[in-house]
This record gives sequence, structure tokens and C-alpha cells, in this order.
Amino acid sequence: RRVPTPYPLPPGLLVRTVCDLAAGLPRATRVTMGMPGMIRHGVVVATPHYITKDGPRSRVLPELVEQWDHFDMGRAIAAALSLPTKVLNDAEVAGAGAVTGRGLEMIITLGTGLGNAVFDGGVLAPHVEVSQGFVRWGLTYDDYIGEHERLRLGDTHWSRRVRRVVDGLRAMYMWDRLYMGGGNSKRITAANRAKMGDDIIIVPNDAGIIGGVRAWEL
Repeated sequence: RRVPTPYPLPPGLLVRTVCDLAAGLPRATRVTMGMPGMIRHGVVVATPHYITKDGPRSRVLPELVEQWDHFDMGRAIAAALSLPTKVLNDAEVAGAGAVTGRGLEMIITLGTGLGNAVFDGGVLAPHVEVSQGFVRWGLTYDDYIGEHERLRLGDTHWSRRVRRVVDGLRAMYMWDRLYMGGGNSKRITAANRAKMGDDIIIVPNDAGIIGGVRAWEL
């Protein structure tokens, strides 16, 4: 079940939102949660959207920055639901549902911004927030290929930007296989997709459901 993300979003409100969602589901034995940002051992080192007043690209609220700084979301969800809990970056969860465990595999997710995760032999590598790196004209990857730019440019020109990003990341990571997911991966035009190479697989948006189960095996 999908629900709109409420803003402003302090940690306690997100915990309550997750609990409300869980209440409408069959009783589980464990919980996997994916969220944007740098998540380390279930602790939120930084998150780009939940610190804003009205969502992505709106004003950052200092009080939310303080509340989210190193908030232990894993512990909070585990306590609220009385279940073992694993909290990861959302792209890591999606990647867990896609990787084969052979070679170096990377996933990038295209949506509000750029998500990413890397797996080596099926083992999740330490997270790097590629989205916050600079790609061109002083713009971050989030700025360059985020949803706001897709809406501004249209799918064709936006897809060219995605192709440039893929070419640049390929030189950096030299993956054996790249998976592309997220809600906007399906918006890449066929012409640009054909030029990206045969080492790329588009994965469905429900990869995170499978990844939520497989994440416990990483």
C-alpha cells in the first residue's frame, strides 16, 4: 500500500507512519525498511529529503537536521514493532532484489534523485552517496537527473543525461552488470537505452519487495 510521504517529517512521525502501515498487513516475523540517504548499521548519518519543510527541493529546517542526525531508525522501528529490523538505503534494498551474486554488480535508481548501491559477489559494499557528488556545471547527480529535471527537459533530453551519467559511472566502477530501477527507469527512451550497452538491465519497481527478503542474506 502506497501512502504520500508526510512533510515536515521528524523521525517520530516516520516511525508512526511505518507502524500504521504495518497494522494493515499480516503479522510479520521481521522488518526490512529502505529509506533515502546515508544509512549505516540502521543509523541515519544523513538524509536529503526528510529534513525539508515540504519535501524535495524545499527549505531545509535546522530543527529537522538536528533530529535526524544519527537517529537510530533500526532501533526505533524494532522497538515500535517488537520485531527484528534491518534499515538500509532504499537503493540497497532494491539491489538486493536484483543481484545474481556473480561479479561486481551495481544498481542505480531513478526517481526524485539518484540512488545507488554496489554488490561484490553478492556482498553489499559500504554505501557511497553518489547522488551528492558533482557531475556537471556544479550540479550534483540529484540536480542533474532528478525528477524535476525530467519534467523540465522531457524524457528524450533527460534520457541523454542519464546516458551520460551511466557512461561516467561505468568508468568509475567498471561493473560487470548495472541494474537500473526506480520509478523513472521506465521513462528512458528506447533510442538512448539502446546506446547504453548490453551490460545494463532494467529492473521492475517491485525489486524492493524481493530485496526486503533477500537483504537478510547479504
